[in-house]
Amino acid sequence: MSDSFLLATRIPMARADFERWLDTPIPAPAAIADPDAMFDGWYWDGRRAADAWQAATPEVTVREFFAGCVTGAAAGSPVSCVLTHEDGALRMYLCDLMGYLESFVHTALLALAAAGLLASDDARHPVLFWAETAGNLPGPEWPGWLAVLTVGRDGARFVAEADLAAAIAWLRPLEERFFALVERMAESEESWDGAGEYGTAAPLDPRFVDPAVLIPS
Repeated sequence: MSDSFLLATRIPMARADFERWLDTPIPAPAAIADPDAMFDGWYWDGRRAADAWQAATPEVTVREFFAGCVTGAAAGSPVSCVLTHEDGALRMYLCDLMGYLESFVHTALLALAAAGLLASDDARHPVLFWAETAGNLPGPEWPGWLAVLTVGRDGARFVAEADLAAAIAWLRPLEERFFALVERMAESEESWDGAGEYGTAAPLDPRFVDPAVLIPS
């Protein structure tokens, strides 16, 4: 099996701003101060991301993009997505089992750059990007991290090094939620008799995706 490529973050924001974010158009790559520095300092150090940003799809809203991820997963696409607003924060754990799909990864990063502008504090919040066959969230000193995007009210920027301990601690409960979703989807697949089109309601469960994500724009 190819690597699973994942993005995860927790960004404090008010509920009203979460819903405002969902209606925001995906911004252009210029929303990130240094898009070509995506991999600097991490496992893919030296790899340039300039061409990959052209694959992003800024012509859709955040809601349209993530709703497509969720409904695609319900129809059997290789995507798993936990996206909620809980305890005053946007929380996301997003996985693609088909490898480094540039249009998927870079569009999601641009959506999260827009989210940072609506943060409820002045801190910079890391968005973690990594590859892991099992989908696990590694420890902070793991050498295989691919990129860290920091987002906040003052914009978005990739960083070549970061202390990830606090961010990972915040994300551990979300990792558990992600694996609960994976288990539910696996049970649905195992129970499918092969007749007709495959589908599962698991990705649409409010435990895994905020209902506001699925409301048409």
